[in-house]
Amino acid sequence: MTRLLGSWLATWLLALIAFTMVSACGKAPAPPPREPGPALWRVQRGALDATLLGTIHVLPKDIMWQTRTIREAMDKSDRLVLEAADLQDEAKTLALFEKMGRSAGLPPLEARVPQDDRPALRAVAAGGGTTTQLLSGYESWAAAMLLSSATQQALAISQDNGVEPALIAAFKAAGKPIGGLETIERQFSAFDTLPDDAQRRLLVQTVREAQDMRGLYDRILKAWRTGDMDAIAKEDQMGEQPDPLVEDAVLVARNRDWVKAIDAMAGKPFIAVGAGHLTGRDNLIALLQAKGFTVTRVQ
Repeated sequence: MTRLLGSWLATWLLALIAFTMVSACGKAPAPPPREPGPALWRVQRGALDATLLGTIHVLPKDIMWQTRTIREAMDKSDRLVLEAADLQDEAKTLALFEKMGRSAGLPPLEARVPQDDRPALRAVAAGGGTTTQLLSGYESWAAAMLLSSATQQALAISQDNGVEPALIAAFKAAGKPIGGLETIERQFSAFDTLPDDAQRRLLVQTVREAQDMRGLYDRILKAWRTGDMDAIAKEDQMGEQPDPLVEDAVLVARNRDWVKAIDAMAGKPFIAVGAGHLTGRDNLIALLQAKGFTVTRVQ
């Protein structure tokens, strides 16, 4: 199980940020991009002149996303700021996931979903090479992340092909420092502190959305590659509405924490966060604007 978990953790943020938690009821500032490519903004206030890129954490091979505008922004930036700088430490991520995601005395996983959803739950688990019995030792949020990642393996996508590894390689090659807006522990704790009922609703939603993961991924990928933030925002209308408690913990609360981190910055950082944080209710862009930052769409 540990070996399987290690491979799943390489892609778990696909569900966490870009897809199953796409936020509802909002639009990001979206003047027409001057060239096709992922959405990019300039964030300015006082001594800060930052670039903000909306990312997808996992991609197929050979996706060309580094437009001229993105490369120019990378070149002029003095450092890279990711959601979590320690995300690339797989051993640390796995250890934290195991520590925070497991609990003793949990009910069987199948008992945590409605009876009608149990066949789909078993199918998703089997498709990922495991069983509901093996997953029963995980809290519902952790089981949901593992199940979501299991559905993604058939899509031939990987974190290795994602935006963050390419950015890390480029900034390391340029000798520029790399930091984060938060820690991996903070990301996991957003789920780990959810009430049990909210965790179970997340588990059910994950099982149901697994049935159309290919279609969902293809739509999001197309929208992301062309910077269509409205299309990303509308994806929630094609599935179940996000649970308000989960949305608040995973998106809104973290967005507010990130604003505090950005508020203390100066210089020219290149900030890269999941695209789901840049649209919808209390998105990062709107919160930055409310704090007096000038946010300008540049691609």
